[in-house]
Amino acid sequence: MAKLYFRYGTVSSAKTLNLLAVAHNYRNQGKQILIVKPRLDTRFGEKAVTSRAGLTVEADVLVSEQSASFDVRGGTSCILVDEAQFIPIETIDYLRFITIERNVPAICYGLRTDFQRRLFPASERLLALADAIEEVKTTCHYCNKKAIYNARIHYGQHVMDGPQVLLGADDVYRPVCAHHYDDA
Repeated sequence: MAKLYFRYGTVSSAKTLNLLAVAHNYRNQGKQILIVKPRLDTRFGEKAVTSRAGLTVEADVLVSEQSASFDVRGGTSCILVDEAQFIPIETIDYLRFITIERNVPAICYGLRTDFQRRLFPASERLLALADAIEEVKTTCHYCNKKAIYNARIHYGQHVMDGPQVLLGADDVYRPVCAHHYDDA
């Protein structure tokens, strides 16, 4: 039976790079995949799935609250989801359904928690439903300990207030260990 995977990590932990490597491997074997991303993530372009290493592919499906489900073509070998923390909970439920009813694995890559250490709703749903939960690890921006939190940065300072979703990259977020998160 196909599985629903949640591969989570902090910012800058190479989640998208991992997704792109998996996509490359499937396509190199002549297999069909679907790459899904949230419609609201337009940092690198509407359909662009881009790693900080500079690799890019185009998403096949953009999801939003209005389009939580999508067509899964016959012959699809795998569904890959980037920035899964931003997709609707209904999409997570739909992916669970696809893995069971269509026997198509779904691998979701995303953040577990926001900059205030609160679960994103979609991440919470993935933690509840995923068959496999895997951490994509990186080190703290300030030391060599494992990063477990996302620090939001504003003018070089760690901030604790603001909206849960503020799109950005290294200019807005840093991966940090517990010590450096609490120290701020």
